[in-house]
Amino acid sequence: CFLNDTATTEIYTRSIVGSVRCVQETGIEDCLQIEFDYNKGKYHLKDCVLGKVYFMLVKIKIKLMELHVIRRETIGSLTNGQSETETLVKYEVMDGAPVKGECVPIRLFLKGYNLTPSYNNVNNKFSVRYFLNLVLVDEEERKYFKQAEILLWRK
Repeated sequence: CFLNDTATTEIYTRSIVGSVRCVQETGIEDCLQIEFDYNKGKYHLKDCVLGKVYFMLVKIKIKLMELHVIRRETIGSLTNGQSETETLVKYEVMDGAPVKGECVPIRLFLKGYNLTPSYNNVNNKFSVRYFLNLVLVDEEERKYFKQAEILLWRK
């Protein structure tokens, strides 16, 4: 788009429909096995993240579980660019030790946070990506992570 000999870039976000349910299994062999199940991978900026964490094997004393929303901005190409990562949300999901077979529900409303749409490699100049980061902390303050990229959009 050229206007008065000044180059401008217009970025359009489109409505995304048909998001599918996401399930991620992770664990530490013979110590911890969890399944992180959330309703979709694409969210509107005013949407709600719904999900569940299933504990299939627990031999570690878990102290707490948090859900973080992380924004990663990359300037330049994805291979040679500079990245800045910021944790926007820290939401405590569980306090205390879970047992085998326990299911912990997750409900995180995105509307109250300063979020922008996801952008992927715009004109090979920049990207904005978001991640859901599930953090488990044991009694010895060791942290276990499970991270999944999500796509945020607006009309």
